[in-house]
Amino acid sequence: MKVKKYIAPTMPEAMKRIRKDLGKDAVILNSKVIHTGGFLGLFRKKNIEVIAALDKESNQFKIKELETDKETIPFLENEQVIETVGKEEVKKSKISSNNRSDTIILKEIEDLKILINQLPIDGKLLDEHIPSPYQKLYNKLRKNNVSLDLLNDIKTKVLEHYYYHRRRVNEEEANDFIYQVLVNYIKKLPFGGFTPQKKYITVIGPTGVGKTTTLAKIASYTMIEKRKKIGFITTDTYRIAAVEQLKTYAKILNAPIEVCYNLHDFKFALEKFNEFDHIFIDTAGRNFKNSKYVEELKDTIEFSEDNMESYLVFSLTAKEKDLEIIYNQFSNFPIDKLIFTKLDETSQYGSLINLPYKFQKPISYITYGQDVPDDIIEATHEFVINQFVERGIK
Repeated sequence: MKVKKYIAPTMPEAMKRIRKDLGKDAVILNSKVIHTGGFLGLFRKKNIEVIAALDKESNQFKIKELETDKETIPFLENEQVIETVGKEEVKKSKISSNNRSDTIILKEIEDLKILINQLPIDGKLLDEHIPSPYQKLYNKLRKNNVSLDLLNDIKTKVLEHYYYHRRRVNEEEANDFIYQVLVNYIKKLPFGGFTPQKKYITVIGPTGVGKTTTLAKIASYTMIEKRKKIGFITTDTYRIAAVEQLKTYAKILNAPIEVCYNLHDFKFALEKFNEFDHIFIDTAGRNFKNSKYVEELKDTIEFSEDNMESYLVFSLTAKEKDLEIIYNQFSNFPIDKLIFTKLDETSQYGSLINLPYKFQKPISYITYGQDVPDDIIEATHEFVINQFVERGIK
């Protein structure tokens, strides 16, 4: 058997050299991306290294089509890679043709994983390595600011899926596959409204995210639809308008409200509402850049209360880097679930999947307007993923 190594800038160029040198019966043993030349690690050129061989005695060959999206992936569209399958090799391996085919596919997928890790993960260069059936939805995820970590993981799974199915994937099947990948990121998190067994429902978060309005929506639904006896507590004494706003909601619902200036007032209010089903607690917005202001929450609320559930409220219009800072600043408090507001004020929804996945916290509610008690839904995995692609959960 004659074995030779070829280095070329592209796979097509390597194949031309192999066929010219070894003929059409050449066997591709291995292929990989390498970098050559350069100075002090800079200006290196990317090439394809291919190991090829010719067995003159073998007269049985198996033709297998492989494909590449770009020359950095060791598969060539519309090129035939010839693999020797001599009778003696079949006897020695004791592997059926079907098993051998599966083994080859798995080997290709493993090679893909290695090469994927070498590819850039930002901008258009990333998209170029996505097979066409997946491109439309993948681009939508990128434009929705789905995190680069998740995009890179999706890219890996997409290529595995595509080549495992021998490139026989249409756009509908591609969308269904990506949909299920997204579902898998968050399906273990218990999305949905507040826990019915919890008596005290507290919202915390920075200024301007709509905590008071959101709390009023949840309370209204609980009273009107669930027929529960409710009360309000507010510790947002920094803004008179906030107190008056919650008092207005309480008056409309014919529900009592207590204004608490310190921890003593708060404990008194809890005792006063002891016979109520649910108490909805509003808090003052805090400048998330100042940890001192955030810590002041502990001076007015007893977060160690066993029967309390706390929700960190995010605005979808905020930058995700800021949302991550907000989460870290409030992480000293027991955050049970997340609430996202202002869905109607943005066209980018990446945070709906990025943050639950990153912090492993479920989403409880999503709001999309100012109307009380309307413009709010209990979050579901299906609703969140449908912001990116409309497919049913399987």
